[in-house]
Amino acid sequence: MPGSHKKNTKSKTLKGIGVSPGVVIGPVFLLTRETLRVMERTLVGNDIQNEIIRFERALIETRRQIKVLQEEMEKRAPGSGEMILEAHLLVLDDRAFSGEILKRIRQEHRNAEPIISEVAENYANILGSVNDAYLRERVSDLRDVARRVVRNLVGGVGPSLSELARKHIIVATDLVPSETASMRKDMVMGFATDTGSPTSHTAVMARAFEIPAIVGLHNATEQVETGDEVLIDGNKGIFIIRPTPEDLERYGRVAKARKDIEDELTTLKDQPAETTDKHRIVLSANMETTEEIDTVIQYGSEGVGLFRSEFLYLSRDEIVSEQEQAQVYSEVAERLSPNPVIVRTLDLGGDKFMDGGLAELREPNPFLGCRSIRFMLQNPDHFKSQLRAILRASIHGNVKIMYPMITNALEIDQANELLEEAKEDLTRLNVKYDADIDVGVMIEIPSAALMADTLAEKVDFFSVGTNDLVQYTLAVDRINERVAYLYQPAHPAVLRLIKETIDAGHRKNIWVGLCGEMAADPLLAPLLVGMGIDELSVAPSAVPMIKDAIRRVDYIRLQNLATIALSCKSADEILRHCHNLTSEVAPELLELV
Repeated sequence: MPGSHKKNTKSKTLKGIGVSPGVVIGPVFLLTRETLRVMERTLVGNDIQNEIIRFERALIETRRQIKVLQEEMEKRAPGSGEMILEAHLLVLDDRAFSGEILKRIRQEHRNAEPIISEVAENYANILGSVNDAYLRERVSDLRDVARRVVRNLVGGVGPSLSELARKHIIVATDLVPSETASMRKDMVMGFATDTGSPTSHTAVMARAFEIPAIVGLHNATEQVETGDEVLIDGNKGIFIIRPTPEDLERYGRVAKARKDIEDELTTLKDQPAETTDKHRIVLSANMETTEEIDTVIQYGSEGVGLFRSEFLYLSRDEIVSEQEQAQVYSEVAERLSPNPVIVRTLDLGGDKFMDGGLAELREPNPFLGCRSIRFMLQNPDHFKSQLRAILRASIHGNVKIMYPMITNALEIDQANELLEEAKEDLTRLNVKYDADIDVGVMIEIPSAALMADTLAEKVDFFSVGTNDLVQYTLAVDRINERVAYLYQPAHPAVLRLIKETIDAGHRKNIWVGLCGEMAADPLLAPLLVGMGIDELSVAPSAVPMIKDAIRRVDYIRLQNLATIALSCKSADEILRHCHNLTSEVAPELLELV
């Protein structure tokens, strides 16, 4: 609680994960949650039925409150309210969750409040132990809903960021959607939390509200009090408690420099991604939802190199209809025409699961299990429905299909057979589509890279997915913090597999792109260009930075860098050469990474 520990006047720096960029300095509001005084009562006679009615009324009131919060969130960040709070509504509607509570009220003759807390904690412990980042992040949703239901039962008042009278930086163990939805944006300067990841609700909302944020600080809440001055660097994940005058002066310069750089980069919107000697590549965007179309256009992307279609399914408890998919793909294709839109077929599994349905995807080791193309080939009806939806959108002339997680040529043959069946289905229905639609595959498994010559004979393009290629090549779970230091995109083995893929594709006269996070690194993107990559696909906001990095140097020099890198024996050695080049030709970009 504020004031519960001894006041400290020394400056201290913590390191977390920067999830929303920007530098901000301000006073802390330490968000602590009230301890609800829950009394346990023994129920007799009619008390049991009355308690059930009381519990059900609390569920109804909680649903009403969440709907109100959803509407408030929509006003602040259109398109985000449903995505963020839908998980809370799903918890309320989960018959297993409420059914277990009702069952225990009847069997144990106890009031609802302690039972709700016990059932929620049991569920939370199960989810928290699962080796799946997305499911672990749903733990906070579950606990938030349980707290709200109990609060409605006992008449407690929850924490509210809407009552802030002046601007603060919010510091909390975590931030749940009901808290961020109720806040006054003009009074919140930034977020800093002990827990969380780049895909947590805090990160999503911070980016939606354009508020600097850091997560994963571990114990920041134990080291600050309400009123302490702190500094947040959302780019680099730096959290400074009680910054010194020297800190303030230094970060004032940093903030201004970053703003100047970002303003300058916006002038590149209509410029090509080409080296000083006119070697040009295609610079595309990765995207998940139609809400990002304006952003893709705003930053000057040359189309979409990776549309992650599985995001239509996440937080859903049913299969998305063919019609709904077709509408989404068509909207993206039409708005971005004539630039290409590459739709990746469903990449569910691994670290991406639906909230409900498709329970067969949940496995002990999902990254090595029945995910992506494997699942779709085992479920041809689902697969053909998606393929028909993509084909319907292909009438705009700029849509391409991409299969993920290919390991061998047979998978391509099987997928293409289903594609032909999907075309035949549409032909019978007199539905128009692009009969010559391009088909490509993601190279994200070592076996695919090593067999790239064979695979290239069957497709129109490759796109290297480095997020998984690094993971599978180095045997490093990319969501496991304990081995994060081993996750090295610049590892010599990874670079050699990428180079083999590029050369194999070019020998078979197909183009080769790269759509992993590696492409958005201004140190590594020039190296990839020097290795011969034809296209890079990055987050829309990263397009100007990567374009600038490419436009600062000539292609021959990048080819020389690639030659040197491919002969190096360690990732550190490779990164040193890349850093030296960037510091020479575009030193200002180092401030943005």
